[in-house]
Amino acid sequence: MADQQHVSNELHAYVRAVSLREDEILRQLREETGALPAGGSLQVMAEEGQFLALLVGLTGGRRVLDIGTYTGYSALCMARALAPGGRVITCELHRRWSDIGAAYWERAGVADRIDLRIGHATDTLEKLLAEYGPGSFDLVFIDGDKQNYPVYYELSLALVREEGLIVVDNTLFFGRVVDPADTDPQVAAVRELNTRLLKDDRVDISLLPIADGVTLARKRPTAVRNRVVRA
Repeated sequence: MADQQHVSNELHAYVRAVSLREDEILRQLREETGALPAGGSLQVMAEEGQFLALLVGLTGGRRVLDIGTYTGYSALCMARALAPGGRVITCELHRRWSDIGAAYWERAGVADRIDLRIGHATDTLEKLLAEYGPGSFDLVFIDGDKQNYPVYYELSLALVREEGLIVVDNTLFFGRVVDPADTDPQVAAVRELNTRLLKDDRVDISLLPIADGVTLARKRPTAVRNRVVRA
């Protein structure tokens, strides 16, 4: 069995050439975002956006939560993949960057499927719990400020339905998670969540070494969780 393949620039270009289906609207949004200060490191990769759309389709997503809008690339990708009548609720602290995405949502014809909530994400998630109730979302994508990842995860687990999916971005955090001398609060929070996920019998998990690390956490049905606890 082969080990993990190192992805050179040439191999990455090949992957994009044979698998990426990014249209002109997405490409223009990605390029405009990349020109912003730190835009290249803050936005999701094009391949990851396509992957998120695939996951929304696989889960039959009608209600999707996007924690961390930025310029709205991930929200656009997921909105296009929604089941009929579906909606993406996306959270951002302020409108400075999300207004960029809103124009592209309009161009793509999905603005009516995206509900932008402005404010602290923790407050927004608690309001969504009160508004929709537990287990009301099919998929949650966590890509907000890293220091609050453990909090976002617990609230997301309450919001997502049984057998629903939580997708956590940046779980390798530029490779810094393996450096014990790196005590940056953001790195520490990502490490904490990774450790918590490994031990959490409420979910099935897989950390994929793609992009900056993408972890999938599928919420186990209550019956399965009860069997695990008894075992």
